[in-house]
Amino acid sequence: MLRLVLSLVLLDPAAVAEVSQRNIPVPRILTPKGDRLGYAPVPRPYTGARRLTGVLVGRDPVTKKDVMCGGTVIGSRSRSLVLTAAHCLYHEGRLLDRLAFLPGYERGRPPLGIWPAVRTWVPARWRSQAFSPELLPYDIGLVGVMRRGRPLEAVTGRGLRPMPTARGTELRGLELLGYPAGKGYPGLRLHRCLADVVEGIATGPGLMVTRNCHAAAGGSGGPALYGGAIAGIVSSSSPLRDEQGYTVLTRLGGPTFERMFARADRAMRVNRPG
Repeated sequence: MLRLVLSLVLLDPAAVAEVSQRNIPVPRILTPKGDRLGYAPVPRPYTGARRLTGVLVGRDPVTKKDVMCGGTVIGSRSRSLVLTAAHCLYHEGRLLDRLAFLPGYERGRPPLGIWPAVRTWVPARWRSQAFSPELLPYDIGLVGVMRRGRPLEAVTGRGLRPMPTARGTELRGLELLGYPAGKGYPGLRLHRCLADVVEGIATGPGLMVTRNCHAAAGGSGGPALYGGAIAGIVSSSSPLRDEQGYTVLTRLGGPTFERMFARADRAMRVNRPG
């Protein structure tokens, strides 16, 4: 098991380190043609879960800074929910405005349209506490979107089912999807990384950690897929100067996520965006 340390960084695109060393040693890279971070471009056209993954964009209402993360359509009765990281919805403690989800995003084009957010949900502690590693097991956010009165899944197809896991669960063969930004990643193209995960020592529901992938800025909020389901969300990583880099995933499951998901789905079903 890996003990999390304070050197963990949230994946802010403005904080990309321009480094050239190999962050994941070659023997640890599981992805065919994986680069120094363990990632490789996803072949086009995007299908299946890759079509359901996209870019979530927003703006800090004070600094006017644009923020970009990943997100995924999660299956729900409302058919209008996007799963992402909580810190992708709050920047320096402020809820982002002008939030929108662009599923299937590819090199500047939103082939499935731009879906404005009408409501967001994060665990209460993300709204009331300063950031600390103890918050990472709860780094999950949901976004309710609507476009011209239509539910999201009417365009993208059925969303992915959540796969709850208990603390201590170790999984092999996950696929991380995201849109890394910065040096070596022009054009905001979807990338994938294959990973095995172990438990990371943490509070609450715990965390999953992989040393096969080193997520770069822009990768936050992307899904960790297992057998056609979402097992976790890309949350944070060690700094990109780390030559033995790793990525932290917030797992799904536990009462905090379950209550939040039920509340969000219920609100979007009755179309209460306010």
